[in-house]
Amino acid sequence: MKRLLALCSVLLALASQPSFALSPAGESSLRQIQTRWAEINYQLPAAQRQAAFARLASEAESAVVGEPQAAELHIWHGIVLSTWAGAKGGLGALGLVKQAKTELEKAIEFDAQALDGSAYTSLASLYYQVPGWPIGFGDEDKAEALFQQALALNPNGIDPNYFHGDFLLRQKRYGEARTALEKALAAPARPGRELADTGRREEAQALLAQVKEKLE
Repeated sequence: MKRLLALCSVLLALASQPSFALSPAGESSLRQIQTRWAEINYQLPAAQRQAAFARLASEAESAVVGEPQAAELHIWHGIVLSTWAGAKGGLGALGLVKQAKTELEKAIEFDAQALDGSAYTSLASLYYQVPGWPIGFGDEDKAEALFQQALALNPNGIDPNYFHGDFLLRQKRYGEARTALEKALAAPARPGRELADTGRREEAQALLAQVKEKLE
């Protein structure tokens, strides 16, 4: 059931500046969560990630409690829950993924454009990686619709293009996947997100190599 929640690729290092709704304390919490997420995801040994993500999820939840209407914090709580699920794996991770889905849906209700529409990218990633009914809520058509919403808000972003490229690769739409991944690699740098950008670009390059093999 490893494929059940191979959500380590749901590494939603979703960038941009926090919206005006966040207080200075909320902005600080957001930055700390983003930075720690990247450290865990890209620098920590795999065996240590589950426990580290569990701790970070608790911190993200506390941040949400402090500012319950801040879409940015709901987004990152969802991201941390998703990557914790990926580190945990198996059927036991489904509960975490469902919690992540709820957080991302709340973020869209509060501010669909927060963090350049990152909630749409994160939610799309869940929909194409989680199994469908009766095990989970996975739905490839829903994922595609969400990606289109994400790309409408952030057409040149590294994350929406990376995850859409991964989705297209899985769909065997190799030409489209190459275009998306090349856009991800050409995405502008995100100030303060250097580690996340480096890790994401390495992932995009690896996927692009797979796509090129398929196109040969």
